[in-house]
Amino acid sequence: MSSDLVQVRTGVYHDSVSLMRVSQAVTGLPGVEVAVVAMATELNLGIAAELGFELPPAGPADLLVAVRAADPGAADLAAAELDRLLSGLAARTGSPAAAEHPPRTVRAAARLVADPGAAGAGGGPSTGAAGPGEGPQGTPSPAGASGGAALVLVSVPGPYAFAEAMDALDAGLSVMIFSDNVPVEQEVLLKRRASELGLLVMGPDCGTAVVGGAGLGFANVLRPGPVGVVAASGTGAQQVTCLLDLAGVGVGHVLGVGGRDLSAEVGGLSTLRALDALDADPATELIVLISKPPAPEVADAVLQAAGKLSTPVVTAFLGPGRDDLTAAAESVLRALKTEPPAWPSWPAAGEDGRTAAGAATGRLRGIYSGGTLCTEARLVAGTGEFTDYGDDEYTRGRAHPMIDPALRLEALAAVPPGDVALLDVVLGHGADPDPSARLAPAITAAVSRGVPVVVALVGTEGDPQGLAAQARALSAAGARVFASNAQAARHAARLAGAPVPVRSTR
Repeated sequence: MSSDLVQVRTGVYHDSVSLMRVSQAVTGLPGVEVAVVAMATELNLGIAAELGFELPPAGPADLLVAVRAADPGAADLAAAELDRLLSGLAARTGSPAAAEHPPRTVRAAARLVADPGAAGAGGGPSTGAAGPGEGPQGTPSPAGASGGAALVLVSVPGPYAFAEAMDALDAGLSVMIFSDNVPVEQEVLLKRRASELGLLVMGPDCGTAVVGGAGLGFANVLRPGPVGVVAASGTGAQQVTCLLDLAGVGVGHVLGVGGRDLSAEVGGLSTLRALDALDADPATELIVLISKPPAPEVADAVLQAAGKLSTPVVTAFLGPGRDDLTAAAESVLRALKTEPPAWPSWPAAGEDGRTAAGAATGRLRGIYSGGTLCTEARLVAGTGEFTDYGDDEYTRGRAHPMIDPALRLEALAAVPPGDVALLDVVLGHGADPDPSARLAPAITAAVSRGVPVVVALVGTEGDPQGLAAQARALSAAGARVFASNAQAARHAARLAGAPVPVRSTR
């Protein structure tokens, strides 16, 4: 008979990404059926209730722990591991002053960073502030000139993000909003306020950024260099910067602006601000502007502004008839007088020339974690059925698929024989520490029942997971692996019998 462990811990706060990783780790323990470790928001309480847990009274300032194990012994082991993981989070994020007087607001947290001996008001922090590195003029350097914070990272449930981000702006701090499910009306208000104050809002739903070499969110380990990136796209920025890293070209800053910034509703407010900031940075020799298909009128306005900058700009706007992200990376390399290399790929175990095309007669199924990568693959392939499991509808109350592949594993298992499965695997800090460990058995099972599997592997050798090591493991499981998502999509489409032209990458 299963054993439930339910706790409400008051006065304890950790950001949603950290807690999702804890939930995943506890769920993976022997004998654990499910684990919910999250702030006790209405949404998270509802998820736990739907799973059948009997819950005591709790509010959004409380930490909810709900674990179901096969027996009391497994529950005890889960509780011990949970305490260890949460203690590790507290040790990483706390300071002596914060531990004694935890700040209740962003402003109090910023004052505490500027003066570690200062005391804040009691309560639990809801954001992170400070970090190493210097940003270009006008951008949010994680460490202010006085040693205090200049950047706040907001990673709270979407309904609470607006208040925290506005508090950061009113405290004179730029903000990166990792949170998704933030209404577009609130996004516009935040970005207009930031423009008035000479600050930058990155996000909402800003999954990756690099400021002065410091990675935030889902961030790859990139060599430093002269390229600055403005991206209304998280995984699009990761694809381009990882390809540049493979070619030996470094990146100084990646300023994410949120996937809706170039929509008609938002009007490119943060994109224009970020372009100006990078243009003023003497270390930035070339700017790359990346976006999923933008609103035409906003794209025109942004391109007009980019044309007036003193720093050259390479654009990578996805859309019908436009270059893919690999072609954009090659344009950047040529602008820097560097010849593009042949991008790495790894054959599937046992693959030979006879299986390079025509191995399937069914439908192409795109099973993606990155929204921009999914959009690019759909455009490149021109055929098939594509799902972005990182979309808001799939991430409400659960970990992002870059952290927890459960939904994608279910989708891969459901692909019928004869169809072709196309997946992305994105490496870097914040992502699954070993994605091949869970994906490889599922890939082997799919291939054994007649489903060719193609993987777009986005990462660098400096990433904690290691690009080559992950590629070898996925290849050994039976997947054909590409460092270029566009090349992966073309290969998968040809396997499915679609007439996709081969594009030169030289």
